[in-house]
Amino acid sequence: MHHAQTTKQKIKLFLFIMFPILITQVGYNAMGLFDTIMSGQYATDDLAAVAIGSNLWMPIFVAINGILLAITPIISQLVGAGKKDDIASTVMQALYLALCISIAIIVIGSVALEPILNIMKLDPSVHAIAKHYLIGLSFGIIPLFLSCVVRNFFDAQGHTTITMFIVLIAVPFNILLNWMLIYGKFGFPELGGAGSGYATAATYWFILVLSVLMTFVIKPMRVHSLFRNWPKVSLKTWKTQLSIGIPIGLSVFFEASIFSMVTLFMGSMFEKTTVAAHQAAASWSGMMFMIPLSISMALTILVGYEAGAGRAAHAKIYSRIGVLSALTVIGTLAIILFFNRDIVASWFTKENEVALLAQQFLIFVIFFQLSDSAQATLQGALRGYKDVTIPFIIALTSYWFIGIPLGYSLAAYTFLGPYGFWVGIIAGLSCAAIGFLIRLRYIQRINSIKIKNTKNAAAI
Repeated sequence: MHHAQTTKQKIKLFLFIMFPILITQVGYNAMGLFDTIMSGQYATDDLAAVAIGSNLWMPIFVAINGILLAITPIISQLVGAGKKDDIASTVMQALYLALCISIAIIVIGSVALEPILNIMKLDPSVHAIAKHYLIGLSFGIIPLFLSCVVRNFFDAQGHTTITMFIVLIAVPFNILLNWMLIYGKFGFPELGGAGSGYATAATYWFILVLSVLMTFVIKPMRVHSLFRNWPKVSLKTWKTQLSIGIPIGLSVFFEASIFSMVTLFMGSMFEKTTVAAHQAAASWSGMMFMIPLSISMALTILVGYEAGAGRAAHAKIYSRIGVLSALTVIGTLAIILFFNRDIVASWFTKENEVALLAQQFLIFVIFFQLSDSAQATLQGALRGYKDVTIPFIIALTSYWFIGIPLGYSLAAYTFLGPYGFWVGIIAGLSCAAIGFLIRLRYIQRINSIKIKNTKNAAAI
C-alpha cells in the first residue's frame, strides 16, 4: 500500500484493494450458494435442511470471523505507522486464539446440536439431513478459522489478490466435491444435502494448505517468517485482540442471526415451501451483499492505514468514497434484479410454487440491500478507527430491539405474513445506518482534533 494524495489516486487504490476482496467474498459465498442450489436440485427436503443448517451455522461463523477480523485494523495501523516488525507476533497470537476458539466450538456443538434441532420440531427427513450437514461441516471448522487469520494477514497489508487466487481455485474444487457427494458420483456415497457439508469442510482444508503455502512462497509475506518462529502464548495480546474483536464479532453475529432467527420463526409459523422460497431469496441477497461487504473490508484496511499514519483528512475521504460507491452499485443491481427476479428464482428450485414465492421475496431483497449497504460500509469505516464498542450497541439495538420484534409482529399479526419479517429487518438496518453515520462523523471529528493537537505538541 501507499499513501495516495489526490482523490483520483485514492479511488484507484481503493479499487485495487477492494476488487480482489470482492472476488474472494463472492467465491466464499458461491460455495454456500452452490450448496443451496445443488441441494435444491436434489430435493426440496434437502434444500430446506441445508437452509436450516446454514442458518444455524452462519451466525456462529460470522461471529468468530468477526473476532478474528480484529487483526485487520491492528495490522493496517501498524503498517501505516511503520511498525512492521510487530506484525508477525500479532498474527501468530491470532492463530493460537483461532485454534482455541475452533476447538471450543466443536465441543459445544457436539453437545448442543441435537437439542437445538429437537426444539425446532422439524420434519424427520429435514431433521436428519440438517444434522448430518452440520456434522460434515464441523470437520472444517479448525482450518476455516485458521485460514481466516492468514487471510486477514494478507489483506491488512494490501495484498488482497493472494486470497482471491486461492478462492478462485477452491470454488471449482468445492463444486466438484458437491457433485460427487450430493449425487454419489465416481463411486462416492450419495449423501444428498448432507454431502455438501462434507464437501465444504474438505474445501476449507484445501484453502488452509494453500494459504500457509503462500506465506512461504510470496516474498512480501515470507519476510515475516510466519510458521517458522513460534512465540509463546501471550494472554496480553489475546486481550488486546479480543477487546477489538469481541464487539466486532457480536455486531456481525446480531446482524447475521437476524436471518437465522427469521428462518427459525418461519419454520414454526409457515410450511416448508415458504421456508425454501425465503432461503432462496436470502441466498441471493447474500451474494449481492458481497459488494458492500467487500467495500466495508477495504474501508477498514484503508481507513486504518491512514489513521495509523495520522492522516485524518485522507481517512475521511476514503469513508466517503466507500459509502457512495456501495449505494451506487447496489442501486443499479437492484433495478436489474427487479426485472429479472423470475430468472433468479428459477436457479434455486424446479418447483413452480417455490419459485413464485421466491420472486415475491426478491422484491423485498431490493430494499433490504440498500439499507444493508449503507450500514455495512459505515461500520467498516468505524472499524478502521478501531471504534467498535458503540457501534456494537447501535447494532444490537437496531437489529434485535427494532428489527426482529417489528418483523415478528408484522408477520404474525398483519396481512404481510412471511414478508413482514423482511419489512422489520429493513427498518432495523435503516436505524443502524443512521446511528453509524452519526457515530462516524463524531469519530472523524475527534480523530482530526487529536492529530492536530499531537502535531502542535511536536512543533512546540
